[in-house]
Formats: sequence, C-alpha cells, structure tokens
Amino acid sequence: MKEIPHFVRNDVESHFKKLTVLGIMSGTSLDGLDLSLCSFWKNDTGYCYEIRKTKTFAYPQTLQQKLQELFHSSAIDFCHTEVEFSNFMAQCVNKFLVNSEIKPNYIAAHGHTVFHLPVKGLTKQIGIGAILAAKTGISTICDFRTTDVALGGQGAPLVPIGDELLFSEYSGCLNLGGIANISMQKTNDRIAYDISLCNIPLNYLAKQLCYEFDNEGNMAGQGNVNQSLLEELNKPDYFFQTSAKSIGFEMFAHYVKPLLDNASISVEDKLRTVCEHIAEQIGKNINTLPKVLVTGGGAKNRFLIELIQQKTNAQLDIPDNQIIDFKEALIFAFLGYLRIHEENNCLKSVTGASKNSCSGAIYLAKNNRF
Repeated sequence: MKEIPHFVRNDVESHFKKLTVLGIMSGTSLDGLDLSLCSFWKNDTGYCYEIRKTKTFAYPQTLQQKLQELFHSSAIDFCHTEVEFSNFMAQCVNKFLVNSEIKPNYIAAHGHTVFHLPVKGLTKQIGIGAILAAKTGISTICDFRTTDVALGGQGAPLVPIGDELLFSEYSGCLNLGGIANISMQKTNDRIAYDISLCNIPLNYLAKQLCYEFDNEGNMAGQGNVNQSLLEELNKPDYFFQTSAKSIGFEMFAHYVKPLLDNASISVEDKLRTVCEHIAEQIGKNINTLPKVLVTGGGAKNRFLIELIQQKTNAQLDIPDNQIIDFKEALIFAFLGYLRIHEENNCLKSVTGASKNSCSGAIYLAKNNRF
C-alpha cells in the first residue's frame, strides 16, 4: 500500500468525498484553453481519478493578440482584457457542458500568467473567479499561486503534488509547455522547478515563417546549430542555480527575444539552436532519473524529443494524446479537489516557501457544500 503523505489526513473514508471538478488551463504558449472534466476519490491505496471529457478551445485571434501584448499594456487595457478573458472562459465552460450528462461540482481555473516575479512578491494569473462563478452557476476556485508567494515561495510549479499523488509510477514528470519544467522525488520530498523556456521561443520563431508552431520540429531539423547564439542562450545564471526557482515570460521578453531578433541567421538555424539549448538544459536535469513521463505540446515535437533522448540516460515515456494535452488541466482540477477538502495543495519542498499551504480563492455560485 502506498504510504499516505504527511499532509493528508488519516480519516480517509469520512473526510474525502468523490467530486467532479472541471480543470481549466491556459499555458504561456497561448495554444488554446484546455478544459478537463475529472472525477476524484480516495481509497485505501491512494487517490484515484477518471477523465470524463476534454476539449481545447482556440482563442479568438483578437483575444490571443491582446494576451500576447498584455505584458506591455496599460493598466486600463490590462483590466479590460482580464474581463474579456474571464468571459471567454465562462463561454467555453457553458459550451463544453451544454450536452454533458455529467456536471462538475466545482471549476478549478489556473488562469493565464502575465507577470511572475516571485523575488519581488509578485505573481499574476488573470481570470476573475467571480465572473466564472456568476456566468456558469458553478462555484469556482482560482488564484492558486499568491498564498505560496506570500509565504516566500516561488508560487510555481504547482503541478508536482499531482505528479506525486496521481503519477507516482514515474521517477520524474517533464512538462514541455511554453516553459519546460520537471517534477521528481528526492529522498522524502517532492522537488520541482522550471528548467528553461520551451514552446514560447519555438512558437515565436515558427510564426515568422507563417506557422503557429513547428510541426514535429521539421523546420528546426532543417537548420544548423549556431554556437555563438547557443552559448548566449546557455549563459544566464538561472541555469546554474540550485535552489527553488521558476521562470516567467520576463526571461523571454527581456533576454531571449532580443537575442533571437539580433541574430543574423536564418529562422531555421534559430529554431535548431533553440532546440539544442532546450535539449541540453533538459538532458542534464533529468539524467539521473530512470523513467520520465513527458507531456505538454512539446511532447509532439519529434525532433526535440529525439534531441533530448540523445542527451540523457533517462527513458522518456510519451503517453497517449489525452494525457499529453490535458495533464495540466487534470492536475489543476485535482488542486481544486484538494482545496475543497482543505488539504495542502502547494508544497514548500517544491517552491521554497516557509510551509506547505492550501491555496486557491473560492467564489461560491451557490451553497454547494458537499
């Protein structure tokens, strides 16, 4: 029997109820809004889940453009876009559930990260829970990061507690989203951190060739590594830090994007060099892990996966597309499940906070106490 972690109460049968939660995830790469309707329960062997239904909603082009530019927007434009984004989430939820026989007890929404500077006590994921609750009629949990940041933590990554309790058969879980991050078990603690940028720079470059993304890495495969650019990409002190750490869009906006824009080489060469950089950073961070689950959009980038495999001894396990595409939405639903049960869903061993915490603000649409 798997040992129940110290942050879980022992009165399992009386405390934990089966609930269905709709997880909503918007990644930094802006490739769509992921919805995953999941049921969770607990038995004497641990937590169990069932994914009932999933769907990705593409962003309207105008909203996607606003989200891409939000980092540099005025305060009033920021507020208007947050309302528009929140209404879009609510519309997606209502469309998603219109013919569904199963309705969620709660919504758990990650929101969309715009600013993330935990060293300054700042993290901002837009997405107004009150709008979601009001327009869907479903109580909503959001704002999962600020409590941890207030406790001195990075506020990220948040997914590792789900990796530990739902995917414990793997020695590590690698997510290749806009940012690449790793979650692994170290002695008695779960540790996790962001490794490097991933799909953010790759998609930025692909759009210069009129594609939303580099399908299977085919364009990168046509390029050559530029050693000078590679050395600059590998240079930041971040890659040599050993404490809890996380990356925000700021690294791309202030460092990587100028490097790419100023490099006098073909876009294919830039793509190839960025892939080399990502693979090098990931390879050295997972090299001691026997078996690693790989999810996120980058798991479909055949060329990048081949490069990573060349640079590590770890066995990379690519699951089915549902887990690749919706694992983060699944785990945010799980974070909501833990929040409703008043269990810790953010781990100090991961974020560097002063203590574990139960995070997430709850906006009640009705008195739906379970």
